[in-house]
Amino acid sequence: MKWIRERDALIAQTLAFVQSVTGRKDDLLQPDASAVGSPVAVEIVAMEAVAVEVEPPQVPLPPRPAPLMARASGDFRTEMQARLANFRKHQERFEREREEYCTATLTRLRAAIRDAGPPAKK
Repeated sequence: MKWIRERDALIAQTLAFVQSVTGRKDDLLQPDASAVGSPVAVEIVAMEAVAVEVEPPQVPLPPRPAPLMARASGDFRTEMQARLANFRKHQERFEREREEYCTATLTRLRAAIRDAGPPAKK
């Protein structure tokens, strides 16, 4: 069965890679070093038993949403009324500035027309 040999070779390569990355070769080869309560998988590679600890994957927990500030209905109402009043003040100021600009522009236009005099006839 060729696939069993290929699987065993792949497991051996994976163990060698893990050992090279972690730098803890002695911990993986000691059979009595396994923790109580953690699952242990045992694979036979080239007639040698190797104990490998299987750790559950570390899944990051999603962030908790920020708690909502509870407001009394009266407080919400007064805040909304204040915001609306502020909005109305801005709108009235914009309208007043537009009217002043329009009046100033028309005044300048009328003065320019008056200073130019009547158009010349041909």
